[in-house]
Amino acid sequence: MLDLTAELSPIEARHPVAPEWDDPARYWSRLSAATEHLPAPVAVIDREALRYNAMDLLARSGGLPIRVASKSVRVRAVLDAVLALPGYHGILAFTLAEALWLAADHDDIMLGYPTVDRAGLAQLFADEDAARRITLMVDDPAHLDVIDSVAPPGARPEIRVAIDVDASWRSALLGHIGVRRSALFTAGEVAAFARRVVARPGFRLVGLQMYDAQIAGQGDDAGPDAPLIRLVQARSRTELRERRAAIVAAVADVTALELLNGGGTGSLEFSGSDESLTEASAGSGLLGGHLFDGYRSFRPAPASAFAFDVVRRPAADIATVLGGGWIASGPAIASRQPLPVWPQGLRTLPREAAGEVQTPLQGRAAEHLGVGDRVWFRHAKSGEPAERIDRYHLVSRDEVVDELPTYRGEGKAFL
Repeated sequence: MLDLTAELSPIEARHPVAPEWDDPARYWSRLSAATEHLPAPVAVIDREALRYNAMDLLARSGGLPIRVASKSVRVRAVLDAVLALPGYHGILAFTLAEALWLAADHDDIMLGYPTVDRAGLAQLFADEDAARRITLMVDDPAHLDVIDSVAPPGARPEIRVAIDVDASWRSALLGHIGVRRSALFTAGEVAAFARRVVARPGFRLVGLQMYDAQIAGQGDDAGPDAPLIRLVQARSRTELRERRAAIVAAVADVTALELLNGGGTGSLEFSGSDESLTEASAGSGLLGGHLFDGYRSFRPAPASAFAFDVVRRPAADIATVLGGGWIASGPAIASRQPLPVWPQGLRTLPREAAGEVQTPLQGRAAEHLGVGDRVWFRHAKSGEPAERIDRYHLVSRDEVVDELPTYRGEGKAFL
């Protein structure tokens, strides 16, 4: 059983003594030794690195409770272990089918996205316990219409809903900065929709969600765009803090809410300082995908990684591994590729990149790799590798201590 409740406090997590992952030769060599008996591809979660990340997120949120974003984990053992830590509560699920599955063991699940899954809604309506445990996300009257089309009020339990609100920044110069989610932006728009929800029989409005992707999901540490990114984020934080307070006040005049959710892994400090919020969301920072290496305020431990074996040497300075093309969602750019991290000094070829069947790697380290040697990679994101594997091998210190089934390993594929 995965247990994260011992050892590190939030303060210790923020000021560790010589964390092992700061010494790549020591860290990756230990993972190689612990898993050398396993066939590739082999995926691991390091228990101590995961514990560090979980405690670090709590320290960064400043006491604001954290709802775990399951999309960025997709391993039930990890969800359970994190939720056993004081400071974490509830799950932010990504599909209704997933929420229904998790509701057998968890009693506070909110969907992060709207659903039109009619079969799932019928299953929800038939299970009063699940209806009490799951909160659906809405931002359009059409979402309410879909729910009513499956079963009208009176023929189903009261349905808990939360409103998704656009947390992007609308710049007069740069235009829309952030992701395209809800059409609801102003306090007036949100309050008007809240009144429509409250007025409809069979619904109970319990919360708001505002995900600031332009802050939480955009690194600000390095590169030619870093100064502009920091400026945009500073302006966005100022605007969002004021607008969010106005939205919360406007909805409070309509009905009392249970939860006000905001942020993500990359904006926990900001979320923790916003008095409008009752909770933050985070998930990616637990396993530490390499997209989060580019932030000034924190640096997650590489808690999850996967390795492939070298199977050929097409040139003196190239070693090719079998597999590798575990590409992250988002724009089709280099940052979405898996990152070769050990041995150090490897890079993908620009004309081939990471391929589904093979990935040629070039660099000084490639000259010393032989057929059968192992190369470690980090995924750009955190939850998506679980769609490729059926289990993570849990490593503690120098050995594999457990196997953690992924959603896929449990026979589930939700999206």
